[in-house]
Amino acid sequence: MDSSTYSIRKSFLLPLGLVVLLSFVLLASALLVHLPVAKIIILGAFLVPVCIIFVESLTRKVLVNDQSVQVNKLLRTKRMNFSDLTAVDTIQVRKRAFISLSSENDFLILSNSYESFGLMLKQLVQSAPETVVSDETRLLAENPPKKCSDVFSAWLAVAVLSLIIFVQLRGAF
Repeated sequence: MDSSTYSIRKSFLLPLGLVVLLSFVLLASALLVHLPVAKIIILGAFLVPVCIIFVESLTRKVLVNDQSVQVNKLLRTKRMNFSDLTAVDTIQVRKRAFISLSSENDFLILSNSYESFGLMLKQLVQSAPETVVSDETRLLAENPPKKCSDVFSAWLAVAVLSLIIFVQLRGAF
């Protein structure tokens, strides 16, 4: 089996990137219309975690090959060999699914926020030792859930930020 790389879904990254961009536009417009310093500080405090989430999501990758699974995150990497796994379990809450890969000393948790999650899950189930994969995980690999609430929330944030910018700049000109 070849090595495969999985990234966070672009359908989520696009609106999240727009949220970051619109947040900077909102900050610039707040400075332009001379809003109170307290509001600018609050906006800046909002902007920091949004930027971190965006960069973290943009850089997150899962690499799966015959011998191991590796997760690359912002400023860190974690790798587990399939031969070291003691359990591959699933937790599903509505359309949100989490896959837990455990060994004696370590664990990885992957969510269905990745592009081609079903394919990634099938590859993990095929590569892991048969005795460590739970029945729930096998069932989930046959019918992986499609999650879209995070995408909807990100687009809603884009709409709200756009409205705030429009209202704020409408009074300035």
